[in-house]
Amino acid sequence: MNGSESDDLDHLFSETVRETMDGSVYGAWRSIRDAEAVPLSFGFPYPESFPNGELVSAAESLFEYEGDRALQYGGGEYADTLPEVIAEQARDRGIDCTTAQIHLTNGATNAIDTVCQTFLDPGDAVFVEAPTFMGALRLFRNYDVDVEGCEMDTEGLDVAALADELAAREAAGAALPKLLYTVPNFHNPTGVTLSADRRRRLCELAETYDFLVLEDDPYGQLRYEGAEPPPIRALDDAGRVIRANTFSKTIAPGVRTGWIIAEESFVEQFDRINAGGEPSYTRGLIARYAEDGRLDRAIEELRAGYSERRDRMLESLAERMPPGTWWSEPEGGFFVWVEFPEGVDAEAMLPAAIDEGVTYLPGSFFYADDGGTRNARLSFSHASPAEIDEGIAALATAVRAETPALEADD
Repeated sequence: MNGSESDDLDHLFSETVRETMDGSVYGAWRSIRDAEAVPLSFGFPYPESFPNGELVSAAESLFEYEGDRALQYGGGEYADTLPEVIAEQARDRGIDCTTAQIHLTNGATNAIDTVCQTFLDPGDAVFVEAPTFMGALRLFRNYDVDVEGCEMDTEGLDVAALADELAAREAAGAALPKLLYTVPNFHNPTGVTLSADRRRRLCELAETYDFLVLEDDPYGQLRYEGAEPPPIRALDDAGRVIRANTFSKTIAPGVRTGWIIAEESFVEQFDRINAGGEPSYTRGLIARYAEDGRLDRAIEELRAGYSERRDRMLESLAERMPPGTWWSEPEGGFFVWVEFPEGVDAEAMLPAAIDEGVTYLPGSFFYADDGGTRNARLSFSHASPAEIDEGIAALATAVRAETPALEADD
């Protein structure tokens, strides 16, 4: 069947698919991904961070101990122990957690999708940070919900502004959110961290206005400086916080294993709706690998590697970017959020930046509506420190070409 014939069947797509299938933001990814330039765009781990030898050793010992059971439906004994590994990690970070409060998923995106399937109906209001993780925006659009952006600042979600918005909606009889989605640690895309006081206030608002909080924390263990605030889930006395996480950033994206921590009654529904979603062999492999402190030691090494890359990016930005440029200074994670001088359109400048030798993601990709025109997300996770310096030099050249008037006045 050729393309024109298959196009005649487009009417069979769901209404939601037909409304979103022409989204230009996601179609623009390919040109960024395929560019021959320093990749500061996607948040991929750097290849040397993967524990290849340790994973091979864990796989060999897994088969030696369990034989064919490791490959069977449900996996073997090690696969069964992974929830306890996760629960122990959670308890180490202050979360009161049992294995009955854990639902395993096929990565963090699957975790978010599972929460959407369980709780969201068409027309529900979902609050997100503005900007927010673009993958979450894509998922929410699949459920035909009303996505509303909430203000942010250097301390993360502006909870005072959120409280005002909730009160105004209640007074006007407008729809209150069923779900608020947040990336509180080393936020994607801005890199900022939600302060402890705001986390507590957010829990209070969730109870007062009867909504759930989806706490997405893929980067929380990758802290390079400063003190860690308590997870939002650890501050939740009302059972309204659902926590999503993944091994993609601490082991490798290819293991495709994540999890949800939530109330047991929620987990029962996640287990029913998302049954069999996680790979049983990989569960056993991760549990075997995590034995004897290997995962903890690997995370320490990751912190050193990513910290070096973050420092190089911040130093290079300070050395090279023209006046009028601002950027975040994250204490961990993968991302720096840049605001270019007045008059620079980050999406329009991208082809010129690629020609200069660097890629990034325009800030507009991370908003549910208009926003982020002057912003870009830079990832320091994948490129080497030398490549990061080269990429920032290329970016500075592209920005200067867009702001000749500013340069003339400098």
